[in-house]
Amino acid sequence: MSRRSRYFAFEYLKILGHRARKSKAAGSHRWRQSARCYTSRRMFAQKLQVQVLIGGEKMPAPLDWLDSFCMRNFTGSAEFDDTLPTGEGMVEAGLNVDPGRLAAAMGEWLTKRGKGNGKPVAVEITTAS
Repeated sequence: MSRRSRYFAFEYLKILGHRARKSKAAGSHRWRQSARCYTSRRMFAQKLQVQVLIGGEKMPAPLDWLDSFCMRNFTGSAEFDDTLPTGEGMVEAGLNVDPGRLAAAMGEWLTKRGKGNGKPVAVEITTAS
């Protein structure tokens, strides 16, 4: 890589807000300890399986539907802030999320958004094993 191309790459990263070199804090032991709560596999206490019923047909909830529902700016409800879709038909949730209430709200929201192609959408939520 030439000196000129390295310079432009560095300037580009500066424009994006990235640092060209690692900071001392990023490599410190203290920073890794404080970041553990964000990288832990046990962050959410409930592992839930979400099935949707449309016209008698049962299937796992599509990931894009779950993702849209779990985003607060789409639902306007702070009640389900502790939900995280992890895959097709899979959601992780905090202890303060009631699965029954989540299923009712999700079914109502999916029906209102037309996800059932004119048919009501029912949602069943069970704990995943």
